[in-house]
Amino acid sequence: MSADVITRVTVLGYGAIGSAVADELAAGGVPGAQLMGVVMRDPDRAIASPHRVLSLDAAIAHSDLIVECATGAALRAAGPKIIAAGVSLLPASLGALADASLRYTLLRDGPGRCYLTAGAIGGLDLLGAAARSGGLTHVSLTSTKLARTLVQPWMTAAEGEQLRTTQTPIELFDGTVHEAISRFPASLNVGVALAAATDMWDAVRVRLVADPGAQLTHHRIQATGTAGDYDFSITNKPLAQTPTSSGVVPAALLRGIAHIARPTAVFV
Repeated sequence: MSADVITRVTVLGYGAIGSAVADELAAGGVPGAQLMGVVMRDPDRAIASPHRVLSLDAAIAHSDLIVECATGAALRAAGPKIIAAGVSLLPASLGALADASLRYTLLRDGPGRCYLTAGAIGGLDLLGAAARSGGLTHVSLTSTKLARTLVQPWMTAAEGEQLRTTQTPIELFDGTVHEAISRFPASLNVGVALAAATDMWDAVRVRLVADPGAQLTHHRIQATGTAGDYDFSITNKPLAQTPTSSGVVPAALLRGIAHIARPTAVFV
């Protein structure tokens, strides 16, 4: 792609992640990318937005790339329409891809392209290569997060209080990617990213630890097989406005936009 070609970008969602992405784009922080506007559901926030507010239809008509920074529900509602219109999509809410039907629609149907972000974890390029031709037999993710941030609406009052007051770490979950994202949709998108990278949707195991002393979010990825043995440890600071997300996520999305806008000197 020529350096003088501008990729027109709209951000879907203007919360903690979406605002950071949109603001950086508006400030010219991503060469080759231009912010067209933001799509927002909340009328009050739309009035206060410093950026042009677009409907989804207008965003599709005037964008080359739409970056989803809203929710899994928003991705499920808007994603197929974006892809069907031939517009590229970069979603942050990867947890929604645990739904095989949606995953097929976004990743295979086209004509739009769906790009994936590693978000808060790394090593996915290596693990994706290692997993080819059955090179991995075991892949697991252990995420440790601040206990009080993991209270879920489906929990009983006693379970919620335990997370708010525990003095010791608690193993909160151990199971499949599909189970993980259904129970902790805001906290375990990284598990879906790992499954997508390796295409081991039924084999990847996810463990969630609630730690009252975990001021930082820690992810440990372990994998083994005929390709080799792998062990990655990642510790992220949480996003100040949304402690269930890692602070590096907006930067990961901006890096992805930069690579889409000017795909040169990019590791593939």
